[in-house]
Amino acid sequence: MEPTILHADLDAFYASVEQLLDPTLRNRPVLVGEGVVLAASYEARAHGVRAPMPTRDALKLCPEAVVVNGHFERYLEFSEQVMTIVEAASPVIEQISIDEAFIDVAGTVHLLGQPSEIAREIRTRVREEVGLPFSVGVASTKFLAKIASARAKPDGLVVVVAGSELEFLHPLGVEAMWGVGTVTAGRLHQLGICTIGDLAQVPSGSLSSTLGPAAGRALHALAWNRDPRPVRSGRRAGSVGSQQALGRGLADPDELAVVVLGLADRIGRRLRKKGRSGTTVTVRARFPGPRVISRSHTLPSPTSSTAAIANLGAVLLQRATEGSAEPVTLVGISVSNLTTDDFVQLELDIDEGNVLRAGSAMDLKHRSLDETVDVVRERFGRDLLTFGSKQKGGSAPDSFRELAERSS
Repeated sequence: MEPTILHADLDAFYASVEQLLDPTLRNRPVLVGEGVVLAASYEARAHGVRAPMPTRDALKLCPEAVVVNGHFERYLEFSEQVMTIVEAASPVIEQISIDEAFIDVAGTVHLLGQPSEIAREIRTRVREEVGLPFSVGVASTKFLAKIASARAKPDGLVVVVAGSELEFLHPLGVEAMWGVGTVTAGRLHQLGICTIGDLAQVPSGSLSSTLGPAAGRALHALAWNRDPRPVRSGRRAGSVGSQQALGRGLADPDELAVVVLGLADRIGRRLRKKGRSGTTVTVRARFPGPRVISRSHTLPSPTSSTAAIANLGAVLLQRATEGSAEPVTLVGISVSNLTTDDFVQLELDIDEGNVLRAGSAMDLKHRSLDETVDVVRERFGRDLLTFGSKQKGGSAPDSFRELAERSS
């Protein structure tokens, strides 16, 4: 019997969508992101381009690359099309980002055939009905299925046969492990640990001084393919959002930043209360006229952090208002592509991290702050603690608090 856990991943998703939307870009190096590379096509990756890196540096590596700003709303549309196809294979699906999901097909093999056959059918349908390349890994654990899908790229299928897991896993470099970044890999190399097999032979306690007790135990267990996590279903469509009318409008960036932080606070609180998190943040700015401009960005991992939503929301609002001297009369923020919020993939790199990187040191600090604030508000009322700086000697006008909220 074949293993039943699948990890399905759209290849170079943003860039592949751009090549699909514009046939003249096919087989050409494509960079998505005008300031920072958010995604690079495989043709660009062949020149050493990786995301994220400054676009100017990417163009030095690949001068012939075509730079596009991106169609973020279309990425959501294509993601939904693909996930609808995936849902036909099993009701047990855990979507972990806009372009990847785990699938447990144990309950459908009697109807649809062996897991490898199901994987081939999914890939065929995605290619024929959507037009995007799709790689799938099949293995006995989530950890190994994700590694297998990475080895299947681009546009391939890898099945790790039951009983051959360690034979497949141990020759791979430690960099192949989910969560091992450049810093952690460098620390392991300094210890003479270059492959996953090397790591498996080192007692977990010996890694504690370098990686910490928890990370050492986790890595050692994964090196032996010990990953008891089940595929957790519960993917639901929808979004959580809030918007705020600004009367005659605001143009001052500091005042707009207060508005964004207030909206992020409300959205983050509601997400956490629902036990949800999301990967896509969308900001909508309305100007007199009315004229509306939207900007979206999808994170690699889901978040419900107030700080992450606020930081990304501020960047997106700046993009939406660039080149305009008009005041903003309404700001709306939503978080979509929602999943359950019961699992965070911890980063193993020992650095300060970034609030937009779920599981990093900085993100964990802000998550802890969010939890504390939520508890205090639950016990003593919402108004006891507020986020944001004072503006012009006072807090935001009451009219700023008139919200029209929408949620899933």
